Amino acid sequence: MTRRTEWPDSPEPGGPASRYGAADGFAAERGAAAADEDGARSGPRSRGGPGARGGFGEGAGRRGRSGTRGSGSPSSSRAGEGEPRGSGEPRDPVEQARGICLRLLTGTPRTRKQLADALRKREIPDEAAEEVLSRFEDVGLIDDAAFAGAWVESRHHGRGLARRALVRELRTKGVDSAVIDEAVGQLDADQEEETARELVARKLRSTQGLDRDKRLRRLAGMLARKGYGEGMALRVVRQALEEEGEDTEGLDEPF
Repeated sequence: MTRRTEWPDSPEPGGPASRYGAADGFAAERGAAAADEDGARSGPRSRGGPGARGGFGEGAGRRGRSGTRGSGSPSSSRAGEGEPRGSGEPRDPVEQARGICLRLLTGTPRTRKQLADALRKREIPDEAAEEVLSRFEDVGLIDDAAFAGAWVESRHHGRGLARRALVRELRTKGVDSAVIDEAVGQLDADQEEETARELVARKLRSTQGLDRDKRLRRLAGMLARKGYGEGMALRVVRQALEEEGEDTEGLDEPF
């Protein structure tokens, strides 16, 4: 079986554009956000060094002494979080929402619900959030079906999770039930059982020296936590113990 890397829990390079094939749309949206951010910065660069670009450093000091200090925000990321522009004008909520979503999607793919929750937490108006989220879906930066498919493939091959556990995880991320069913449908019963056998084989050695019932509980419990049903877990563990020469009489009872 071809092994794949586990779904990342932390931001990874590449971002959603490469994952979902929407590089052009992503570049356009990101370029617009960057242009908005640059517009908040003051004046041209001076020769006072890199700090002059964002309103700091030697060049900024000269501008301050001559009464022409720029009023731009010192941090584009703070502006993206919804803080007012340097002029005191509140930022357009659509621009805010776009900047927030772009930063979140650059780290790792997100579902529409995850992004909507993030915008709500930052008190972005519902109308502005809906406009940006719909636009991102149109250009492929938000794709719950692609997210779910990649999640299932990665978490099954990387962590050995069964369909039941994968369904629970995708539900917590706000993926629609029909989309979840289609994504987990890529795993058939035979593939799931094969993965369960591999999990038990890796864990079996660490249980040597324990009595049979304790080994059974430990191995079957490990499979249960990964979402495998009781019947499959018992069958897989019993076969593994038999192959080791363990007496498995009476292990047909549910654990």
